[in-house]
Amino acid sequence: MKIDVLTLFPNMFEVPLGESIIGRARKKGLLDINVLNIRDFTQNKHKKVDDYPYGGGAGMVMQAEPIFNVLENISAKDCKVIHMSPKGKIFSQSIAKELAKEERLIFLCGHYEGIDQRVIDYWVTDEISIGDYVLTGGELPAMVVIDTVSRMIHGVLGQEESYTDESIYSGLLEYPHYTRPSDFRGLKVPDVLLSGNHKEIDSWRKQKAIEITKEKRPDLYEGHIKKHKQLF
Repeated sequence: MKIDVLTLFPNMFEVPLGESIIGRARKKGLLDINVLNIRDFTQNKHKKVDDYPYGGGAGMVMQAEPIFNVLENISAKDCKVIHMSPKGKIFSQSIAKELAKEERLIFLCGHYEGIDQRVIDYWVTDEISIGDYVLTGGELPAMVVIDTVSRMIHGVLGQEESYTDESIYSGLLEYPHYTRPSDFRGLKVPDVLLSGNHKEIDSWRKQKAIEITKEKRPDLYEGHIKKHKQLF
């Protein structure tokens, strides 16, 4: 997958997108992530990219010209251009799953009081929010979406089960995990996990996932129950 990120602060992406699973996927060529500095596309000799809002009001607004320039430069027309905005749809695993089917994604990170609406009207195909709160810019939300989507690209994780069995993706929160030693300061791993009986282990894990979901996310639990009833 090819991912372009348009931002005023490209250095923010260096470490998060260069380390761990995402970093390894980039080295393998599974992800092609290109971070562009919007300031490089302004015609202003001072690299100014914002101005006062028409009609007055607090703060500054990002100008249309440099954003149009960079989107035209990377041939973004007919591509999925995502504006990270508190006005957007709340991000979810189902949205991530759909985005993972795309060959190319372009993320537009706003800052200050926002972006000139003409950019949004002309270029943006999707507006996404990661929650009902306001951050200083769209950079951190873009990183969240990129991380979530990238790990569903074939080959990025070692095994498909690494994400299909995880919390939320499966519709339930994930079951508990344990590793060596089996007895740590008197705290023991459940016997069933040491039994070697995979049928019983699978049953235990499913039951634990249901119990944890019912306790911590009753909304997900109700959805799971309704879905289960529809199958019969």
